[in-house]
Amino acid sequence: MLQTNKIVNFDGILLPAPGVDLKRWAVVACDQFTGDPDYWQNVEETVCGAPSAYRLTFPEIYLSKDNSARIKNIHAAMDSYLSGGVFKEYKNCAVLTERRTPYHARRLGLVLSIDLEAYSYKKGDKTPIRATEGTIIERIPPRVEIRRGAPLEISHILLLIDDPGRTLIEALYEKHKNDTPAYDTELNQNGGHVTGRLIYDTDDITARLNKLVKDDGFLFAAGDGNHSLATAKAFWDEIKGTLPENERARHPARYALCEAVNIYDPGLAFEPIHRIVYCAQHTIPTTGHQKKYFSILNSQLPPGSDAVETILHAQNYIDEYIKKYGGEVDYIHGAKELHEAAERNAARYPVPIEMPRIEKEDFFRLLDKYGIMPRKSFSLGEGVEKRYYLEARRIK
Repeated sequence: MLQTNKIVNFDGILLPAPGVDLKRWAVVACDQFTGDPDYWQNVEETVCGAPSAYRLTFPEIYLSKDNSARIKNIHAAMDSYLSGGVFKEYKNCAVLTERRTPYHARRLGLVLSIDLEAYSYKKGDKTPIRATEGTIIERIPPRVEIRRGAPLEISHILLLIDDPGRTLIEALYEKHKNDTPAYDTELNQNGGHVTGRLIYDTDDITARLNKLVKDDGFLFAAGDGNHSLATAKAFWDEIKGTLPENERARHPARYALCEAVNIYDPGLAFEPIHRIVYCAQHTIPTTGHQKKYFSILNSQLPPGSDAVETILHAQNYIDEYIKKYGGEVDYIHGAKELHEAAERNAARYPVPIEMPRIEKEDFFRLLDKYGIMPRKSFSLGEGVEKRYYLEARRIK
């Protein structure tokens, strides 16, 4: 059996030093609220001049053709925080997280690093750590550009484990729930609350993980942050060929910081990721045409189609439509947010399209059936439930 000490790592975790305002430090994942500029303006106003993970990340709502100035500022902030005492480093440990959100009373997680040599985002690869959704290759280069000049990484990646017996994270929680927290804070923008406890017994973690490895070596499925993990892999593949063999085994960029979550955690909900297509005026000029669009989109699906088939059909239609007629697509978390985005952007002739939910009880069966699901097939919770950037680690 594959030993997980070959694919997990506890080399060191950076946490905000005592005195850093954690409510202003932690911010939601960069790929959220891409259709809501007010959200990110409120984050900017909340953070103000305080040390914050906001300065270390690139909210996707601000991505443009030339991202160089913002990326330069991110690198400068990382250097400043490392040299200015904003971080405190903890070696040979993991972080047990306890998250409360407006929708769920508790979700547990375990923050550790994974070996990128054990991960692939290519369909059909039987690696221990696997992608769950199609990767949009065009989204990787600007992220690699950030990582290329970065001395550290700060993560919103969630990995899913198949642990119906609750032998890892839940068991560790019962063992360590009375330990003094390393951090304990309310989260801004209605994100709820998060507590983190350091676990130094990494042998215990490794032994528990070993029992969860499947017969084909499968252990972790990328849940949230698929593109961030793919970026880390692309950057490692870029630099490892420049390193002597003895340095490859221990280089910090070989690893990526992630949070593992049990798919059976009652605080982990699978939500659909909806689509909104913005069309040129001459393409869909009237409500009538929009109704026709919906009719074509939802037709020709065989009876009893599962959620993945439906999403794949819809995405293929959208891709072909844009290729033929033009327009843009955005991916929105939450049905309410979808229709609010359509109202805010009425002048862009929006067509909001609601997607079906993949039930988490079906997740590993569907993953086994399809290998990799269509891009943006599911979301782990609502937008405000996404992982907030808090822990970091050195990659240089």
